[in-house]
Amino acid sequence: MQVTQTLNEGLKRGYSFTLTGEELEAKVTAKLAEAQPEVEIKGFRKGKVPMPILRKQFGDRLLGDVLNEGVDAAVKEILSTSGDRPALEPKIEMENGEAWKPGSDATFTVSYEALPEIPSFDRGELELERLVVKADEAAVTEALENLAKSAQSFEDRRKGSKAKDGDQVVIDFEGFLGDEPFEGGKGEEYPLVLGSNSFIPGFEDQLVGAKAGEDVEVKVTFPAEYGAAHLAGQEATFKCHVHAVKAPKAAEVDDELAKKFGSEDLAALKAQVTERLEAEYVGAARAVLKRGLLDALDGKMDFELPPSLVEAEANQIAHQLWHEENPDHHGHDHGNIEPTEEHKALATRRVRLGLVLAEMGRVEKIEVTDAEMTQAVMNAARQYPGQERAFFEFVKSNAQMQQQLRAPIFEDKVIDFIVSGAKVTDKEVSKEDLQKAIEALDEL
Repeated sequence: MQVTQTLNEGLKRGYSFTLTGEELEAKVTAKLAEAQPEVEIKGFRKGKVPMPILRKQFGDRLLGDVLNEGVDAAVKEILSTSGDRPALEPKIEMENGEAWKPGSDATFTVSYEALPEIPSFDRGELELERLVVKADEAAVTEALENLAKSAQSFEDRRKGSKAKDGDQVVIDFEGFLGDEPFEGGKGEEYPLVLGSNSFIPGFEDQLVGAKAGEDVEVKVTFPAEYGAAHLAGQEATFKCHVHAVKAPKAAEVDDELAKKFGSEDLAALKAQVTERLEAEYVGAARAVLKRGLLDALDGKMDFELPPSLVEAEANQIAHQLWHEENPDHHGHDHGNIEPTEEHKALATRRVRLGLVLAEMGRVEKIEVTDAEMTQAVMNAARQYPGQERAFFEFVKSNAQMQQQLRAPIFEDKVIDFIVSGAKVTDKEVSKEDLQKAIEALDEL
């Protein structure tokens, strides 16, 4: 088999090779001869089936196998000889594929974009700043007060008081489509917190101002995407009776509150809250540090990028942002979304940094362990309560999903490796300064 290079421009590569008819025929014959002793066909004893019959029955399938094996071997030889690593799966085409006939030569073309040579860099030359925030007394107090609000109870308002947003109203209700009640639209002595948005949009608003003992008629329209198809988009009337109007009362910040959240006493709860807050600050500060590192690398590294990778990334960015701007459109039956120059610039940055991090991980032999992967799958499975086993099986059989889970873990490990060798200066700042730094990330 002779391989000829047909294209070598920038990162674009092209090759051509031919599998001769004689070569293909010889390999098919060899496979038939190898299988003949084990073949048994009606009318012939095992191992005695004539070669012409074997060829007629199995020849086409074996020829397909031989072609695939020949192409695979040729591509491996091309990549081994050139030392190239394709940016995407090589494109392989058979010349005159439809007109080709068994017995004749089969010529193939191979084209791909090679990954560029990634320049190395010294981690020790990178200067980074890490923000450090301590959980002060005010932050801990605020967190404890929020816990107290979440553990709030409700007390009856003075007789004749009107319900306010945030109050709890205890109601009986029954829903009607026209004059007919519908299934699942009835409840008794239901405690509904106004403003919680736990009922259909518009329902709770119409109970603001209601008093205990009153009957209130609530008119709403079910959302078009409502789960029950027979109610979706329908106008309905709910006849409600208000049993009680109750005002929220926050729990006291004391030992009893601590016990509600599984702590021995208030001091232990304060320690847990402090630890949680500082863990949150560390996570937020890491995001700022990571952006600083990526900015430094983006300004430091410059090399040719595979156009196909940049184009694919730009299209993905444009598509994702379009759906964020059109949240009600969940399908993909929209028109073509053309990437803007801003999308292309962001794609260029992402591809460049992705290649730099991937190369660093490859050179330093950084890998995602089985234990880390299992933990990632378990974390993702929590989003599907009751279906965890099915999710595990889905991930096990889906290489693309495995890569989606593995990629961020790999990236974080490479980032940590780079940071561990960089010159990092800690800077103590306030919670507000950290918040501003985080908000600035979204503006870039």
